[in-house]
Parts: sequence; C-alpha cells; structure tokens
Amino acid sequence: MKLTIIGFWGGYPKVNEASTGYLLEHDGFKLLVDCGSGVLAKLQNVIEPEELDAVLISHYHADHIADIGVLQHARLIKGFLGEKPATLPIYGHQFDEAEFNKLTHTGVTEGIVYGPQKTLNVGPFKVQFLRTNHPVPCFAMRIEADGKTLVYTADTSYKSEFISFSADADLLLAECNFFKEQDGKNAGHMNSIDVGNLAKAANVKEVILTHLPQYGELEKLVSEAGEIYSGPVSLAEFGKMVTL
Repeated sequence: MKLTIIGFWGGYPKVNEASTGYLLEHDGFKLLVDCGSGVLAKLQNVIEPEELDAVLISHYHADHIADIGVLQHARLIKGFLGEKPATLPIYGHQFDEAEFNKLTHTGVTEGIVYGPQKTLNVGPFKVQFLRTNHPVPCFAMRIEADGKTLVYTADTSYKSEFISFSADADLLLAECNFFKEQDGKNAGHMNSIDVGNLAKAANVKEVILTHLPQYGELEKLVSEAGEIYSGPVSLAEFGKMVTL
C-alpha cells in the first residue's frame, strides 16, 4: 500500500497548497481519501483525475470536500473530449443527506453510503470506521491491504476508543491542529500531546502529523509529540510518499 500526501492543511490551504487529500494505491487501484480545497490542482502533479478508481469522504466540512465539484467537472470534460471515464464511486456517510446527495453527478460520479458499523471493501482496501469527536458527524478510518494497516484519524479531539482502533498500525496519519499548550477539545481537534499519547498507547510503528495549523513553528509539533512517543514522527507535506 502506497500513500501519497496531496493536501494536509486544516481549515484552508496555504498559498499553492491544498487542504485535506490523500492518495492510496495498491495493486493498481487508486483511492482518494478526502478531497479538500486545492486537492484537484495538486493531484494532477501525481495522477490525472480520470485515473481515480474511488473516493472516500470522512465528513462534509469544506476543507475535506471543497474540490468534489471540480473533480466531477474534470471528469465531465473528459467525456466531452471523447475520453469518458467510468462513473466514479464516492463513498460518504448519510448523516447529512443534503451533502451526501452532492456526491452524485449523473453519469460522472455516484454517491455510495458507507455504514460506519460495517467493514467497507473498496478495491483491494478493507476499511473500518470509528466516529470521531467533531462538531459534525465524522469518521476515522482503519484501512488495510495485504497485511498492512494505515489509520487516518480524520478530524477529532482525543478519545480513548482510538487506542484499540489504531492498535499496532503500520502508520498513523493523525490530525494535529494544535500545539501542546492549546486545548483543541471544544473545536474537535487534537494537539501534539494527544497524538503522542495515542501513538504510544496504540503501539503504532510510525506517525505523520497532518491537518496542520497555518501558524507557529510546525516542527514543534513533532518534538512535542516525541516527548511521549518514541517512534518516528514527521510532518505531512505535499508529495510525501510512504510505502507500507
């Protein structure tokens, strides 16, 4: 399983960057996890929009779905050019029906409901879900393929259920929107100490910090998480690739 980071900023993207978007590839299957602002532009440095096989959405805040509409338009235009791609499945939850309905563009994309209590099979990937602590319904994902496991926290404050959910993961892709002296609980986000505690308790092999703040010295997030967790910790950045 290969991860390529497309976007990693929380809230809004910095100049020439993108908010949340991650490309997972295995056995030739290309899955985009979340599709925030700027993701489509950055994605085209790696693959073309019509090469995607599926999209998986954690929740419907704009920094995670803003580029769904332009992704649909990109694939629509390819059809006009005589290169019509297959209808793209976009998996999302149905706790916000109005937003879920926007995932479907007839003949271009199809919104497909995932049940958070059930395992979802998407191509070679097996996905389990955990509802997070966030102001809107949002779901973390435990994604497995060929014996390897990636856990994506999506947007959340710390919750103890993450420990068993993330247990022994090869990679923890953890949101880290706050520094250690800040309390992100009311905003539904973790700080660096929360991530360090989770990574240590869950015995994960590696951590990438993502959904990063637009201020402050970001390397401090790494050192702060490292005060608790002794394994490798790094910051997300565009184009960063990890093969599990």
